[in-house]
Amino acid sequence: MTQISERIASLSPSETLAMSQKSSELQAQGMDIINLSVGEPDFFTPDPIKAAAKKAIDDNFSFYSPVAGYLDLRKAIVAKLKNENGLDYTTDQIVVSNGAKQSICNVLLSIINPGDEVIVPAPYWVSYVEMVKLAGGTNVVITTGIEQDFKITPAQLEAAITPRTKALILCSPSNPTGSVYTGEELQGLAQTLAGHPDVIVLSDEIYEHIQYEGKHESIARFAEIKDRAVVINGVSKAYAMTGWRIGFIAAPLWIAKATNKLQGQYTSGPSSIAQKAAVAALTGDQQCVADMRRAFLRRRDLALRLLGEIPDIKVNVPQGAFYLFPEVGACLGKSAGGYRVNDTAELAMYLLEAGHVATVGGAAFGAPTCIRISYATSDERLTEAIGRIREALAKLR
Repeated sequence: MTQISERIASLSPSETLAMSQKSSELQAQGMDIINLSVGEPDFFTPDPIKAAAKKAIDDNFSFYSPVAGYLDLRKAIVAKLKNENGLDYTTDQIVVSNGAKQSICNVLLSIINPGDEVIVPAPYWVSYVEMVKLAGGTNVVITTGIEQDFKITPAQLEAAITPRTKALILCSPSNPTGSVYTGEELQGLAQTLAGHPDVIVLSDEIYEHIQYEGKHESIARFAEIKDRAVVINGVSKAYAMTGWRIGFIAAPLWIAKATNKLQGQYTSGPSSIAQKAAVAALTGDQQCVADMRRAFLRRRDLALRLLGEIPDIKVNVPQGAFYLFPEVGACLGKSAGGYRVNDTAELAMYLLEAGHVATVGGAAFGAPTCIRISYATSDERLTEAIGRIREALAKLR
C-alpha cells in the first residue's frame, strides 16, 4: 500500500484553518456562524494598492520575477526598515516570498539540521512547531502564562538554551496573545543571547503596525545579535493583503543567500502583480494603516469589556495584533445538553455548535487552558458573538 512520507505524517493539520473551514461548511448549510477563528483583517485592500496591481497588469508584468523579488520592492523594504525601524540592510539581504509563512519556513529549512533545537515560546503560532518538525529540528517550548503577559523572561531563555540550540523564534506583537515586548524586555533577551553566539533569532514582526501603545521595537536593532537576527515581515496584516501572499526576510547575507537558493528550487519568485502592489503599499500614503489600527483598538476595547462581564473567563490586555487569548480553565470538565467539555478543543467545538461562534482551542498554540478569539470583525458582529459565547458558557454545569 502506498503511504505518505514520515515527514508529512509527523505534521499536525493547522487547527486555525480547520476551524475556519468547519465554520464555512456550517455557513454553507445556512447557519449564521460568526467566525472569530480567522487571523486576517476584515478590511478590503486599499484602492491605491489595487490600482498599482491593475497598472502592473496593463504594463505586462506577466513574466517570471527574480527569485528574491523585484529590485524596486527590495529597495522599498530596505527603506522601510531604515526609516521605520532604524535597521540597515542592503537589497541582497532581502528575500521576498509567498507570504511571511513561507519566509519563516525558508529560514528554518535553511539553517536547521536533524536534532538541532529551536526555542519556541508558548503560546505560539500554530505553524512554528510544525515548521521546526518539517526541518527535522526539535522544539524546545518555554511555557508562559497570563500572569506574565505571555512573555518569556531572560532567565527562562537562559534555562532553555543547550549546546544543541540553533534558533529562537520570537513574535511581537504576538499571534495568538497580542502581547508586545518592550524595548527594555527585548534588550534583556538580547543580552542573554549575547552569551550564546551560535543561536539565530527569527523575529516575526508581521503584526508590527497593529500595535496600540509605544513604538514597535525589533530585537534586530541590538548590536550584540544583529549579525544573527532575521526579521520576518510582510504586507498581509498592515495593509489587508492576506490573499496577495507577499512576505519577506531581512537577514545576514549567508542566510539570505541560502533561502534564495532554496526558494529557487521550489517556488521561484512570488507573484509579479502582487509585488507591484506591495511596492505601492510600502511607499504610498500610510493613513490606511492608521485607520485600520484605530478600528482594531476600538474593537479590542469593546471585546475586553464584554468578555470581562463573563464569569469563569480571565483575560489580559493585549497591546497589539487583533487577538484575545482568554484563560478558560474554569470552564473545562463541565457539560451542557449532551456536550462534555474536557479540553479547549472541545470547548471551541461546543461554542461553534451551541453558540454558532468559531474560536480556536489553545492546545494548538501550546496553551491548553486558553482559547483564541480574533476581533477582526465588525463591532456589531463582535458584540453579537460575545453575547452568544456568554449564553453558551452559562449553560455549562
